[in-house]
Amino acid sequence: MSWTCHLDETDVQEYVGKVLGTGYVVADVTRMHGGAQKVVYKIQCQNGFSCVLYVWDLTKNYFQEEIGNESVHERSFGGHSFEINNRWLKEHGISTPALYNLHTERERYPFDYALVEYMEGQKAEAYFQHPDQRVRDEVFERVGNMIARMHANHRQNYGKPDQSWNQRERCHLVQLENAREQLSYIILHNESIRNNHDRLLAILHELESRIDSRRRYGFIHGELGPDHILVTDRLEPCLIDIEGAQYFDIEHEHTFLELRFGKHYPYFHQTGLDLNRMLFYRLHHYISLTSGGLKLLHRGFPDQAFASNLADYHARNTIRFIEEWQQTR
Repeated sequence: MSWTCHLDETDVQEYVGKVLGTGYVVADVTRMHGGAQKVVYKIQCQNGFSCVLYVWDLTKNYFQEEIGNESVHERSFGGHSFEINNRWLKEHGISTPALYNLHTERERYPFDYALVEYMEGQKAEAYFQHPDQRVRDEVFERVGNMIARMHANHRQNYGKPDQSWNQRERCHLVQLENAREQLSYIILHNESIRNNHDRLLAILHELESRIDSRRRYGFIHGELGPDHILVTDRLEPCLIDIEGAQYFDIEHEHTFLELRFGKHYPYFHQTGLDLNRMLFYRLHHYISLTSGGLKLLHRGFPDQAFASNLADYHARNTIRFIEEWQQTR
């Protein structure tokens, strides 16, 4: 077989044998789409068994500069975050691929890697245009129930399950600072945002001033788009790319769900959401996704058309938000 993998061929076989048993002989390794945060390989064994190799190689991460400099981003990268969140989801009955083994010793390779369950299925987005309305309803109702169960787990402090210190800073202020930072990048490359920079900052600060204090945070995925939900052949949804999951304002998740699921969002809507937080996080997402698209575009992301469209679309959303905000004044 042709070999394209972060690990040496002998090391992969040794690792698989150590974790799964000597009867599991590697027949092939192929790279899968792993997004911007990690590299993913499918391992096919001679006995028909398949599993997945995750590699958290910072040098292959399109946001390595942010991860290296900003602690807020560090919580969404690496094997430790994956292990902590995988355990939490499993303990709370939220489906996600099983973690067979996490290797963090770095004695041979300068990155964490893990063996993870391979699950057959399609991304949730494949069901947007499914011809059978009953199938669509069943899939997205199950997704909605899974999200509601996850969000219903509360605690008084935001952060990862293994982080329980008493924070003085409210969690939305983390995103306010992030929005400022993302704007500082966008204005270097987008004239329309540059011309509205001061206005955007003023709107962000006014929206933030309307947010009341809170000591009740739900558990969220953090980037829950239809590409981060795998639907099995039995129409059972499970979460993938879970490194960024944590306790946080659930409005952060709901505004992202609105954005990514569009007309399918009503399956997930729930009562009691804070409208001030919804407005604030909606604008934050527009700014963050504009910046993210630009960074992918500038840093060699393979799908340049996707990166360009992402940045342009959310730049337009940002300007539209300003226009609609002004109409309400």
